[in-house]
Amino acid sequence: MSQKRTSSASNSPDYADALSKCILFFEGQRSGKLPSTQRMTWRKDSALRDGSDIGMDLVGGYYDAGDNVKFHFPMAFTVTMLAWSVIDFGKYMGWEKKHALEAVRWGSDYLLKATSVGHVVVGQVADSNGDHNCWERPEDMDTPRTSYVVNETNPGTEVSAEIAAALAASSIAFKASDANYSALLLQRSKQVFDFADGYQGSYNLSIGEVACPFYCDYSGYADELLWAAAWLYKATQRPYYWKYLGENIHHLESIVVRNIHGNPYWVMKHYSNDNPYILNADKFVCSILPESPSKSVTYTPGGLLIKPGGSNTQHVTASSFLLIVYSRYMRVAHKLVRCGDVIVTPSRLINIARSQVDYLLGNNPLGRSYMVGFGPKFPRKIHHRGATIPSIDKHPQKIGCRDGDQYLYGQNPDMNQLTGAIIGGPAGDDSFSDSRMNVGQTEPTTYINAPFVGVLAYFKATAQKIRHLTFDQIH
Repeated sequence: MSQKRTSSASNSPDYADALSKCILFFEGQRSGKLPSTQRMTWRKDSALRDGSDIGMDLVGGYYDAGDNVKFHFPMAFTVTMLAWSVIDFGKYMGWEKKHALEAVRWGSDYLLKATSVGHVVVGQVADSNGDHNCWERPEDMDTPRTSYVVNETNPGTEVSAEIAAALAASSIAFKASDANYSALLLQRSKQVFDFADGYQGSYNLSIGEVACPFYCDYSGYADELLWAAAWLYKATQRPYYWKYLGENIHHLESIVVRNIHGNPYWVMKHYSNDNPYILNADKFVCSILPESPSKSVTYTPGGLLIKPGGSNTQHVTASSFLLIVYSRYMRVAHKLVRCGDVIVTPSRLINIARSQVDYLLGNNPLGRSYMVGFGPKFPRKIHHRGATIPSIDKHPQKIGCRDGDQYLYGQNPDMNQLTGAIIGGPAGDDSFSDSRMNVGQTEPTTYINAPFVGVLAYFKATAQKIRHLTFDQIH
């Protein structure tokens, strides 16, 4: 692997601008009745009857990516990571903290709706196959908006526990500014966790016909239960949840470390050499450190982390977030990580994260940003229905299921700018094709952006100092 680029004071990206746009992106993914404060004004109200097929109000929430489906599994993870960004890095956000909390609340309000009936969790809204057969803006969609639920007889532990985690994390994020709302979120989180744990079974079997192959669970639901229990422990400090973690952590031994549902590293409050949380976190670091003898990822010649599969930047943003979080705890514990003979310091983790951030924002062999609207050269033909098709302001007439094909297959730039969207990113050789048909490289998702909110807030606050000082000197 060639030497990674490093950013100097003269060419570091504008992290503050990137943060603002990263948060703004979520307004472009909103479903439901949009508020008067909506800043991405080319988007309009959509899916106002969601939930009516089962007598529930399921208006709101987020579309996950470039389609018009509400997949609650990745939506819950998105909300958790947005909340975690606020919890750990909100103090660095300045005015943008208000917008970040709005993004959290748009999701948490919806998850309260999806869990409003006891022992029932709505796992998805919309027939994903029907939706994917059309190329139409969300304001026009006429594909089936079927609600899919998990319950006692058809459980879905993964999606239920993921939602429990999101509600618990959101309760912490709002504790200082809205105590009543925080309490409501926490109470619901406990109820949903009890349901997820008490009625165990994979949602692949209950609603897999529409959730798969898009968001199948491939490693079992033990990690989601642990993820939820960890967040509930942080939110409540109740020994019950800590005990639950201790009794069930062994399940992680058979689970490959994943970026999108990685271990909640803030539970590592008890540092010791044989602490299982520390061991798992150290293994994660060694699995992605470029110089580690046990790394399980590769890097492009320009220095971007690569994992197999599509939407590679989801691994980049989530890994960067985790590296920053863990580096801070390493410093508090006066800890180093050993990867074979390689000694890893907290500042090394920060430098790796910064190299990934800077690559995505334009410091790469192509000199292009992979965030829409950031920098002089950014993606113009993303795989996203709303961005591709003219807005209602420009084209008030309905655009039907296949009427949008002319925009999907056309070569013109997007009609609407989905500002802040981070797309799937380049290939393993740093190459990139800005084409809507190149789905893995040009489709944005909410769970790519969510961890990046915290990452950008951190570098926004420390940019001036880290250009001249070491990590230890600035903390």
